[in-house]
Amino acid sequence: MSKQGNLSIHSENIFPIIKKWLYSDHDIFTRELISNACDAILKFKKLCDLGETSDALNEPFKITVAVDESSKTISFSDNGIGMTEEEIEKYITQIAFSGAEDFLSKYKDKMDQDQIIGHFGLGFYSSFMVAENVVIDTLSYRDNEAIKWTCDGGTTYTLSEGSRTTRGTTITLHVNEESKQFLNLYTLKQTIEKYCSFMPIPIYVIEEGKQNTEESSAENSNEKAEEPKPINDTLPLYVKQPSDCTDEDYKSFYHKAFMDFNEPLFWIHLNMDYPFKLKGILYFPKLAHELETIEGRIKLYNNQVFVAENIKEVIPEFLLLLKGIIDCPDLPLNVSRSLLQNDGFVKKIADYITKKVADKLISLYKKEEESYKKFWDDISPFIKYGCLREPKFYEKMKDYVLFKTIDDEYLTLGSYLEKVKNVSENKVFYVSDKNQQSQYIKMFKENELSAIYLEHSIDNAFISHMERENKEVKFARIDSDIASTLKEDTVDKTHEEKLTDLFRKTLNNETLKVSVENLKSSSIPSMILVSEESRRMQEMMRMYNMSGMGMDHFKDEITLILNQNHPLIQTLSHENTSSETTHLLCEHLYDLALLANQTLSPDAMHAFIERSNKLLQMIVK
Repeated sequence: MSKQGNLSIHSENIFPIIKKWLYSDHDIFTRELISNACDAILKFKKLCDLGETSDALNEPFKITVAVDESSKTISFSDNGIGMTEEEIEKYITQIAFSGAEDFLSKYKDKMDQDQIIGHFGLGFYSSFMVAENVVIDTLSYRDNEAIKWTCDGGTTYTLSEGSRTTRGTTITLHVNEESKQFLNLYTLKQTIEKYCSFMPIPIYVIEEGKQNTEESSAENSNEKAEEPKPINDTLPLYVKQPSDCTDEDYKSFYHKAFMDFNEPLFWIHLNMDYPFKLKGILYFPKLAHELETIEGRIKLYNNQVFVAENIKEVIPEFLLLLKGIIDCPDLPLNVSRSLLQNDGFVKKIADYITKKVADKLISLYKKEEESYKKFWDDISPFIKYGCLREPKFYEKMKDYVLFKTIDDEYLTLGSYLEKVKNVSENKVFYVSDKNQQSQYIKMFKENELSAIYLEHSIDNAFISHMERENKEVKFARIDSDIASTLKEDTVDKTHEEKLTDLFRKTLNNETLKVSVENLKSSSIPSMILVSEESRRMQEMMRMYNMSGMGMDHFKDEITLILNQNHPLIQTLSHENTSSETTHLLCEHLYDLALLANQTLSPDAMHAFIERSNKLLQMIVK
């Protein structure tokens, strides 16, 4: 039997169109051909289950991908339902759209290099992205005669008698020169593992020439050839019921799926059948300190077939800090199964995932509060980012956001405000750098005052968000103000005027803000306060690279605090203001206050060291 025919299309340009626009990555052909093979097996199994046929072969169902570098071929074989000549004519030769001209005119303005909008069923034709010639050899479960279909990427094909003797289909690609990298066994395996790791039918990848050599060698030495193993997990953990999975199962799956050998903090197993089907596992890894360095991986699957990573339409942006797998058969995918169609249904999926994550965190807080506190330092950037990005997430989580105090307590905002209501009502003091602000922390602890740590880069935006949502609450860095309980009311105004003049003149800064306070602590002679509003404005400008826009206005927004209760300040208030020692002490007290608040410039640090040496020499004389 031999027959020729024409592919049912209206233009000879269909294959260039497919090659240019159907898929962004040429390696996708492996996913499409293996998916088709998997479907063929599942269809046959269904027919057997319905009693419409029986499995005469009585052999395990499997898909075999064989690469032969010498002949430049890759073949995809299955023992599924197979095709008759009529089915080949229907499913292969009639490309599933009205015509290339109509296709071009309808979608030309709506596509870019890696997208065609629509559901056309073109999976098989992805093979022509890498092959100069494609051969289908198939035998239907209903036929005794095998059929061979051959096409070289033009608009004609040839039908002839096939060579298969058992039910199923073999598709052989004669790989073109541009795609010869796929003839490498390692590259091919890596590609198939990327897309097909969880397909429900076992997939075997073999090297054709090498396989025959190994079998022959084993026979000659009376040894049994090593049993090949499938490269996929046909029943991945996420498709199982959560009640059937142990902690060790979850950890093992995490290590294997993400090649991350650190332990995940905890996880959420998603399992939903209505109003849409969705399964998956989201893992909370230990996050890096800076959000900019964090890149999680949320792998999206459709019926156990890999689609893409980190699709923001389905995965809310803040959840991309996590690692996980989500499988949703109901996703409205485009023809290439790489992008989502514009569908309101997708928003419902995203909302569901957000809700489940929040519910898990709230449940952990309520049922395992100590564990929640233990994880807090690692998960707080994620939760704060979620609160900033997703209003619905913030509404659910706002009462479960914790703040770590300088006494190592973990408190909600409400609990913190209750604790400090008699000292600083509705004011939250915070530390952004525990080393740089250690002097202030020491003062707070000595006077039994409380402050919280906010040391992550996201905290600047987060506290602004919290102030907007809680109008009566104000956040102030620990160096921006002096709590009333840290000082006495009595200050000698005469001394204050004298000291202000002295420091302004000595430091050659007539606009310097100086405030003399009677601090309860006698160990601190001087300190710097920085206006909260000005500092935040500076940080915002720095973040948006606006350093040239009026930054000079903020450089003087600091106040030098002089502690009247310290012996040095008491001495200076009575000293001859023109003496060298007085000048040196004023400069030194100012630099010491700055050092406790910020890093000195190179010139200022050089002057500080020289002055320190000079003062030491004066002491030993």
